Amino acid sequence: MDEQLLARTFVELADNLVADFDLIDFLRLLTDRCVEVLGAGAAGVLLADRNGELRVMAASDEQVRLLELFQLQNDEGPCLECFRGNTVVTVPDLTGQAHRWPRFVRQARLRGFTGVQALPMRLRNEVVGALNLFSAGPGVFGQATAPLGQALADVATISVLQQRSAARSTLLNEQLQTALNSRVLIEQAKGKLSERLDIDMEQAFTALRGYARAHNRPLSELARAFVDGTETLGPLPSS
Repeated sequence: MDEQLLARTFVELADNLVADFDLIDFLRLLTDRCVEVLGAGAAGVLLADRNGELRVMAASDEQVRLLELFQLQNDEGPCLECFRGNTVVTVPDLTGQAHRWPRFVRQARLRGFTGVQALPMRLRNEVVGALNLFSAGPGVFGQATAPLGQALADVATISVLQQRSAARSTLLNEQLQTALNSRVLIEQAKGKLSERLDIDMEQAFTALRGYARAHNRPLSELARAFVDGTETLGPLPSS
């Protein structure tokens, strides 16, 4: 095992705070490094979407991508059992598992894979997906493979969850900023309308809101148009 490559891999998987972080590229890096570091014939990553449904997110080659899709479409295979049971599933020889996953085993062997190890991508009790390693010969899944593969999966999971948290935070911040900007525009529109009609601010707001409702317009959009002068407003309702 190349210890320098292993160390560099952990650094790469932990470095998720770069400005140009790309999740798909990151997960493809994970699969490529699993092939290089662990000696797997191929690797794939499944992640759950917001509805809890697994999606193929990355694969080290096209054969694995198609095999992962086959698992999902047929609801059968070790990677699904790994995700649903939050447990490592190791099968060094798929031949003896035809009764367990008949369609998957047939497809895997047709694509040249003889064994599989599925590792849950989890942080404490939250399982976000599965890292799946495929072998094309004997001896790939030794005693050190599962702990090391799980360590890679764990580091990658932290990065995935960090990005999801950052995305949620960014979305909330954007929504808050949009709301604040809208509030400023509405206040400006109220002041302008109050001065133009010689009414107080509450009456101005009531008239502005009534006009927006009567014309099926978002209040913030109408306020912006009124403030920047692109819309003068017609007769204003009193409520």
